[in-house]
Amino acid sequence: MNKEMANYIDKLLYDSDLFPDKTKQYSNSSSYDFTNETIIITGAAGSIGSGLSKQLIHCKFKKLILIDNAESPLYELIKSLEFKDTSKVEFILIDITNQNSITQVFEKYKPTLIFHTAAYKHVPLMESNPIKALELNIFGTKLLADLSCEFKVKKFLFISTDKAVNPISIMGLTKRIAENYLNLLNSKTNTVFVSTRFGNILGSNGSIVPLLKKQIELGLPITLTDINVTRYFICKQKACNLILKLATLEKFDYNLYTFNMGNPVKISDLIERMYLICNSEAKTHELKIIGLRPGEKLHEEIISIDEELFKTEHPEILGVKQKKTIQPKNINFSGLLEINYETSSIDVKSILKSYL
Repeated sequence: MNKEMANYIDKLLYDSDLFPDKTKQYSNSSSYDFTNETIIITGAAGSIGSGLSKQLIHCKFKKLILIDNAESPLYELIKSLEFKDTSKVEFILIDITNQNSITQVFEKYKPTLIFHTAAYKHVPLMESNPIKALELNIFGTKLLADLSCEFKVKKFLFISTDKAVNPISIMGLTKRIAENYLNLLNSKTNTVFVSTRFGNILGSNGSIVPLLKKQIELGLPITLTDINVTRYFICKQKACNLILKLATLEKFDYNLYTFNMGNPVKISDLIERMYLICNSEAKTHELKIIGLRPGEKLHEEIISIDEELFKTEHPEILGVKQKKTIQPKNINFSGLLEINYETSSIDVKSILKSYL
């Protein structure tokens, strides 16, 4: 690992919540003006959802509706904002796949801006629980999108993933299908649907950095899937700030965007830098290679061979566009309804791939 990469990894780690740099001052995004917007954030208690919530609380807005189906995390979000002005904030504990419940939310609040961050994201776990991935990542997204059209929502920002590029996992496939469906709606409705695709959120719940930090601090062997495995990383603060920046645009040149995340990072290099930052005094650093888990790639990608990147007015935001203009096709989801708990993971993937 050269010095440039070491410095880059150190900056990533210090920009995360796990290794905060006390000298670094972050913008609270108070310059973003959503005065006329009634905003819904789904998955509000998750990593991106809570990050957006904590930045938006400093902004001007008409109403902020924070939705999650996890009681304890939503309560923790409430407590984290208890000393802020939450007079125009509602915390709602519901499952967005419940049509009656989410429809009532739309009827009551008439949202104008949606940040859809709710998702099942853990790749190996979704390999063995494909029904849950379909229910939330596809049908939950479809339900929200359809309601957004019906209630004339102005903008709908969907949080996607680099795992939707040339997807091989259940999670990646469901996210790619959701991207495609939202792109289809753009050709049929006045609601603007925008997908944002980026890599691993550094330090997010259940991600690799908190796991490695715990293993190092407890002196445990470090588990690594493959010595050559790489991943793209972005810190939560930066990702949320760029998502809000996108939301303020009046005109969108693309339906899909990604963020500048620099070069992919070798996880073995990440481990090396974390040992130094954690001031580990262990005489030996035992590395246990466990092999790639189900659904995992050795290297992730930001765009497919059929896509290309374009610069935007913001240097950190890149537009993603198909190299050849392809008219979006109607999607018949009836085939997905045939999937049940008896359907094997291989068969589920085969059905999902037929939708790409």
